[in-house]
Amino acid sequence: MFTAAIDSHHATAAMTDREFARFSDFIYDQCGIKMPPAKKTMLEARLQKRLRKLGIGGFHEYADFIFSREGAEQELVHLIDVVTTNKTDFFREPAHFDILVSRALPELIGSAGTGFRSPLAIWSAGCSSGEEPYTLAMVLTEFAEQNPGFGFSILATDICTTVLEKAKLAIYDEERVEPVPLALKRKYLLRGKDGQRGFVRIIPELRSRIRFRRLNFMDGDYGLREQMDVIFCRNVIIYFDKQTQERLLKRFCRHLIPGGYLFMGHSETLSGLDVPLVQVASTVYRKPL
Repeated sequence: MFTAAIDSHHATAAMTDREFARFSDFIYDQCGIKMPPAKKTMLEARLQKRLRKLGIGGFHEYADFIFSREGAEQELVHLIDVVTTNKTDFFREPAHFDILVSRALPELIGSAGTGFRSPLAIWSAGCSSGEEPYTLAMVLTEFAEQNPGFGFSILATDICTTVLEKAKLAIYDEERVEPVPLALKRKYLLRGKDGQRGFVRIIPELRSRIRFRRLNFMDGDYGLREQMDVIFCRNVIIYFDKQTQERLLKRFCRHLIPGGYLFMGHSETLSGLDVPLVQVASTVYRKPL
């Protein structure tokens, strides 16, 4: 794939500190993500591509567009795609999946009949390109085979539309699926042929277990139809300030059943946050019964 050469006469002028401050405040208001001055170069580089695609000559003009009603409707999703970081892997932080199977599921089944009286409801919040929810689908399908009658549903959300499209396609290059155990690869992955050689796709039965949708954590109403038994929200709140983290986690707790579990990323902590959760393992929390 080739990209057109850039005409040096039409190169975009550098982003000023004032323009960066406008974007930074807007991004914080819209999606809660803090953009400190150290991120200016990154934002400038990523937005350059967007400006070229839109045929906009400078950051001031782009700011005027994004702050207009029409621009906000058309462009906000693309701006958020530009500023969000989407780093994920299959079976990332594998101890979490062991804890899910060996501790969380037996306790939820024992206390509420979860998975049998009604399907286990699990939410992959900040699912990126789908590796986490598909890992959960593999793990839960294996658990269901060992526990006949157990059912589950997975909701996977992200603010970034680009990665959600990748997640729905469920096509990954073979390097991406290296962390998947061999037995699960054979069971749940289809190998690409001819033009798709070097790629794999998640089998349809697994894809059908996951509902993907766009969700902004800053929205007042998440539109969730059911209470969640388990929430995976890993390596997401690190992008928010403490005040936003606390507000977000309290909202998660409202969507979590009593006794439900929250799994967070290895670099995240609830220290100093006033939230109704009890730590049960490293970066694993439970809402009291």
